[in-house]
Amino acid sequence: MIAKVRTAALLGIEAVPVALEVDLARSGMPAFTLVGLAEGAVREAKERVLSALKNAGHRLPPSRITVNLAPADLRKEGSGYDLPLALCLLGAAEVIDAERLEGWFLAGELSLDGNLGPVPGILPLAIMARDQGARGLIVPAENAAEAAVVQGLCVYGARSLAEAVGIVTGELTPEPATVDVDALWAGQAAFDGDFSEVKGQDHAKRAIEIAAAGGHNLLFVGPPGSGKTMLAQRIPTVLPPLTFDEALEVTKIYSVAGMLERDAALIVRRPFRPPHHTISDAGLIGGGANPRPGEVSLAHRGVLFLDELPEFKKHVLEVLRQPLEDGRVTISRAALSLTYPSDFMLIASMNPCPCGYLTDERHECSCQPLAIGRYRSRISGPLMDRIDLQVEVPAVPYEDLKAPRGNRDSATMRAGILKVRAMQAERYQGQRIRLNADLTGAALERWCAVGAAEQQFLEQAVRKLGLSARAYTRVLRIARTIADMEEAETLGIGHLAEAINFRTMDRVNQPQG
Repeated sequence: MIAKVRTAALLGIEAVPVALEVDLARSGMPAFTLVGLAEGAVREAKERVLSALKNAGHRLPPSRITVNLAPADLRKEGSGYDLPLALCLLGAAEVIDAERLEGWFLAGELSLDGNLGPVPGILPLAIMARDQGARGLIVPAENAAEAAVVQGLCVYGARSLAEAVGIVTGELTPEPATVDVDALWAGQAAFDGDFSEVKGQDHAKRAIEIAAAGGHNLLFVGPPGSGKTMLAQRIPTVLPPLTFDEALEVTKIYSVAGMLERDAALIVRRPFRPPHHTISDAGLIGGGANPRPGEVSLAHRGVLFLDELPEFKKHVLEVLRQPLEDGRVTISRAALSLTYPSDFMLIASMNPCPCGYLTDERHECSCQPLAIGRYRSRISGPLMDRIDLQVEVPAVPYEDLKAPRGNRDSATMRAGILKVRAMQAERYQGQRIRLNADLTGAALERWCAVGAAEQQFLEQAVRKLGLSARAYTRVLRIARTIADMEEAETLGIGHLAEAINFRTMDRVNQPQG
């Protein structure tokens, strides 16, 4: 007797249909054979499933069992194949009617006593099952809310193998899982911090508004205790809320990585990822023996914050170049190639010198020029070019520290940023461009066109500062955002001058005299 059910394998953050087939032959010596490029946890499913079936009261007759996972050339990983294998074995053994399995998509990990545990990657599976016209999707109860976000699909959460069998046979008729998507946004908790708590640093706040409005990358340069980390941690409070499609993208990444909180239906707040400087290149970019998303992908549609940038290993920082340009990262292995999205805002901070006090008038710097040069050279020119705004964050004077909270709070800043983002959405409607930071080629020439006087000003700045072609392009993008904040149609010298003024490291690296 042959039985067949549907499940899925993960390829990046997308689910690929997999047909699980079981042939249970009563002739020949009893055996269990699993084929179809199954990796470790899938091969071990035999022991978990057979014990779960026995402890749930189901006895399989002595037989020669052949299990096939098709397509056979696609690698299968994880414990999510336990539940489909168990039900398929019951169908092949005629314990349940094999025809009742048709149209169902299944996933879940079985414990030895038959209980179902959660598995990663359920959201991509649910989207794929809906697109395949599934009759329904049965998943562990803890994954039900995540899958129920997908509209147009009947999702059932089961706590045990017995419940899953009852749903398939019709003995149990539970209501499909539902999620109030609108309530997810309304119910999100308030942020812990607010920009009103930041004393002084008006120049840095202005840079943050520009960066958030146009999607630009930002570097803070300043002495210890000047508030660089405090500023960075509050950037999510001024970013626009995620749209539903963006929330799906982010949730899929966290689901595949196994980092979605239990019973969480959808991630509705933009990610903020602050990896430690000891992180490896695989941890930052993704990959490993069993490839998984890295920090650049976990920060998708949000913020990647690299504190103490020069302390990161240089080869680790260099892997950021491609995702900063392309908004995605491709991990190639001998057997497969995976692509993960990585469209994020890079926020970084660093001291001006190894001791940190080069720009602090209250402390004397003890660093030699050669040591300062070595410290800054840890960040390559190509990477620095990709950071749009490079802002000095000076030490906060006592007068600002004792002052009351400022009126420039996160809500006020966010209102202005939302207005500029709306302007960009209207301007770039129907194009592949979302924000000013994405401008390139003909679109850059069209929306960042400058007059003769502005062109002459730019030429002088490029020659004096030695700006690269990439830095020149980024100056234009920043100027476009500044002009949008002032509701100006064309770029003026004032917009360009302010944009160039935010290239602190370009000015610092110029020879004096």
